[in-house]
Amino acid sequence: MTDKARVVIVGAGFGGLNAAKTLPKTVQVTIIDRKNFHTFQPLLYQVATAGLSPGEIAAPIRSILRGHKNVNVLMSEVSEFDLEQQLVITEEGQIPYDYLIVAAGAGHSYFGHDDWEVFAPGLKTIEDALEIRRRILLAFELAERQTATGDSAVPLNFVVVGGGPTGVELAGTLAEISRHALTHEFRSIDPARTHILLIEGGPRVLPAYAEDLSRSAEEQLKQLGVEVRTSTVVTQVEAGAVDIGHTRLPATVVLWAAGVAASPLGKKLTGAVDRAGRVPVEPDLSLPGHPEVFVIGDLAAAKDETGKMLPGVAPVAIQQGKFVAKLIQQEVEAKPGTSPRPAFHYWDKGSLATIGRAAAVAQFGKIHISGFIAWLSWLFVHILFLIGFRNRLLVFIQWAWSYVTYERGARLITGSTYLPGWTGPDGPKKVTNEQPVPQEISSSAHK
Repeated sequence: MTDKARVVIVGAGFGGLNAAKTLPKTVQVTIIDRKNFHTFQPLLYQVATAGLSPGEIAAPIRSILRGHKNVNVLMSEVSEFDLEQQLVITEEGQIPYDYLIVAAGAGHSYFGHDDWEVFAPGLKTIEDALEIRRRILLAFELAERQTATGDSAVPLNFVVVGGGPTGVELAGTLAEISRHALTHEFRSIDPARTHILLIEGGPRVLPAYAEDLSRSAEEQLKQLGVEVRTSTVVTQVEAGAVDIGHTRLPATVVLWAAGVAASPLGKKLTGAVDRAGRVPVEPDLSLPGHPEVFVIGDLAAAKDETGKMLPGVAPVAIQQGKFVAKLIQQEVEAKPGTSPRPAFHYWDKGSLATIGRAAAVAQFGKIHISGFIAWLSWLFVHILFLIGFRNRLLVFIQWAWSYVTYERGARLITGSTYLPGWTGPDGPKKVTNEQPVPQEISSSAHK
């Protein structure tokens, strides 16, 4: 038995890991995650588009925390919480705690249309990235095979739903792949004629950024050959087709980047979650009525000093994890009669979004940067935040090689060779009211 304070952390994302690494050796820490590895989510799109391999953006949790002898790692799934008895419940048993940190993250939201997921995968996990990579590469292979056997050329239409950072990154990189990486490797089809459509329901892409950066991002996307449609809402997704209002568009591959829903574990903590499933928290990030329970990262509905919701990005989770860990340390080591808990304050160091090769936007307060300098900033910031020297070195070398050669070194199709909407020798599934790709878009792809 031990008299150390017991801290249980649910989730080994940015928030959970930083909390575990910051907590002092004077407490006993148990970190629980369904996976045995931590994923650097900002670079998932690079795995999805065959630029990087999974091992280059992920690392085993035990390896990351091996220097922290007070941390125990459990690969398990949390099913319930008993807040009154202070227990975390898994299928294997119950884990008691003195302090609980829930950093379970978020998944996809299809706004009540969960049946769309099979046709339009999102991008939150390594498994998602590998499935997207499979579909993208398989589309080119199926089109080549069909054309090579004497059938008519198949138009390849990629549709990305959602104009936030993930959608912009996917669309821009898809354009680079089709215009450069694959253009000389197929004999029967011309990958450069691939039509890439980015759909955003709001009036502009990257709505969280300043308007001038949104305009710059849209212009850079168009220069890459991406068609951008704003103020356009998807009303139906099916195999081989996307509906926008009463118009049906053919879609060889559909990728979803339009919505985020917090982990369902939020509802296990409280019934007072918001529309996105996030848990309202006190200024010190604790659960109302339970000062020993903290909720951080994408699962927390935390607000800044002005009442604005904090974004679900890695820097927020990292700072929250460190804040909660230091707060717990102060309470464990403090004497009776200490001052009230401080409120969490987020230090916004800026926002970065990449669009493609040497194309990005960056916002550092009132300083707005676009193009190559923004891309360089994005590159070095992301390499800096990668966990492990080996990962940083591998990613830097891979990116340098890709920049010089346009090569995408992880072009592996694994798993099934089934592509929704593709019907074999007869080509893509036919859809009614099919709208042809505008000629000016098809021709501009060759410029």
